Amino acid sequence: MSAAVLQVRNLCVHYDTDAGPIKAAENVTFDLAKGERLGLVGESGSGKSTTVLALLRMVTSPGRIRSGQVVVDGTDLMQLSPEQMRRMRGSAVSLIPQAAMNSLNPVMRIRDHFYDTIRAHDRSMDRRQLAEHSAQLVESVGLRPNVLGMYPHELSGGMKQRVCIAMGICLQPKVIIADEPTSALDVVVQRQVMETLGRIQRELDAAIILVGHDMGLMAQFVDKLGIMYAGRLVEVGPVADVFREPLHPYTRLLINTLPSLDVKAVFKGIPGTTPSLLNAPPGCAFHQRCPDASGSCYESDHVLTEVLPGRWVACPCYAGAAA
Repeated sequence: MSAAVLQVRNLCVHYDTDAGPIKAAENVTFDLAKGERLGLVGESGSGKSTTVLALLRMVTSPGRIRSGQVVVDGTDLMQLSPEQMRRMRGSAVSLIPQAAMNSLNPVMRIRDHFYDTIRAHDRSMDRRQLAEHSAQLVESVGLRPNVLGMYPHELSGGMKQRVCIAMGICLQPKVIIADEPTSALDVVVQRQVMETLGRIQRELDAAIILVGHDMGLMAQFVDKLGIMYAGRLVEVGPVADVFREPLHPYTRLLINTLPSLDVKAVFKGIPGTTPSLLNAPPGCAFHQRCPDASGSCYESDHVLTEVLPGRWVACPCYAGAAA
């Protein structure tokens, strides 16, 4: 595996309220190599989207990035001025948003979305060059150039998602963040969109972070899996190893919610609800729902530790079991 193109260290994002800070992301730490695919999964409210927005410094008030480092190809994004960070978005790190139908301006033609994005970073292109480059981009995601003359409402959901993928790669970023790119799409279109995203990522040799809830999709697409719970990463490891032998009880319960063709059983979710991020319980945040909770779980905080080569887990049961 090549050297890390993205290094995230102790990233903390809080949302200020009258009752105190809501710790939406706490001490998030991981590395991502060039060409590698990382999946971030967890229940709603686990901190996935907040984390990726923080990578782009797009957290808005009352949220604030309290601390941490986000280093892309040797540059710490947290140390850049707002203008410098604006230029890094799209060129170093790009975002493919969750809801394509809501992220495109309904009164702008598709071509104008591309023109505005490219001109924000490169004003050397004339209109003919912009048109040629935009046509190449939409063709790269399997769309015809005539799409550029259309408005968003004239496109299907899958076509709009492909437009967002093309916009996300127009400046050849080193890291692509895809925040639930297949939400609200049927299963056939989901597969087409993911195949397009995978092909584009391989052509650019970019790293990718895929955010979502679908463990089955993660198993097919990513190289490495990061499980988030209550604003923290609780397990990180190669996707095949995580599915074969999940270390954290939360990961095991998530995998057990997947349907099986081999065994007929009643569908079961994870009992209980996620804890408040305003007043989190002492000790491990998962202990109130954990079937394996013991005395140390109620007292010890969970710190992400490498317990096997390439396997990281944040569970009091593995305290002191460093690789």
